[in-house]
Amino acid sequence: MMLRRSEQNRAGAEQMAGEALAFLAGDDDRLQRFAALAGIDLGHIRDIAGQPEFLTAVMDHLMGDEPLLVAFAAHAGVKPEAVVRAAHVLGAGPWERDFA
Repeated sequence: MMLRRSEQNRAGAEQMAGEALAFLAGDDDRLQRFAALAGIDLGHIRDIAGQPEFLTAVMDHLMGDEPLLVAFAAHAGVKPEAVVRAAHVLGAGPWERDFA
């Protein structure tokens, strides 16, 4: 079964968000900062990690911290712009049209 382009984009974006979560979880300070800013109890992350809203929150967090975004992009071996595109697919972050 072939996935439509929008489904492929969403699947890729969700995969990147999962990688971003793993990146955050790889450092206690990064993970605790994310949890504190998102208002998430660290004990519940495993329970909610697959929820679309949670993945969007992960990407929103990256987009709100440019050095973190750049560090994740380097870690993932992608350009920061690819991370931003994935975030937008998931509904995270401001769109350019929001500032027009």
